[in-house]
Amino acid sequence: MSFELTITAKGQVTLRQAVLDHLGLKPGDKVAVALLRDGKVELVPPATGHDLRSVRGRLRRAGQKPVSLEVMRLAIEAGRTR
Repeated sequence: MSFELTITAKGQVTLRQAVLDHLGLKPGDKVAVALLRDGKVELVPPATGHDLRSVRGRLRRAGQKPVSLEVMRLAIEAGRTR
């Protein structure tokens, strides 16, 4: 599906509701704009939670002890040498 949007005299574009719904955006949300090398523009909705702290503990399993970054680094390096 594609849409044609009109640019105002101020250089602004209003996104249609279907576009906002597709991106999961609501009034007051922010959207990232990426200018691609081929002249295209990409709209990227905000990540859920907006920052890395929001994903803390998501991979935790019952009975599993926390692992430090140092232990993770050592495990990665050990895997490379196999």
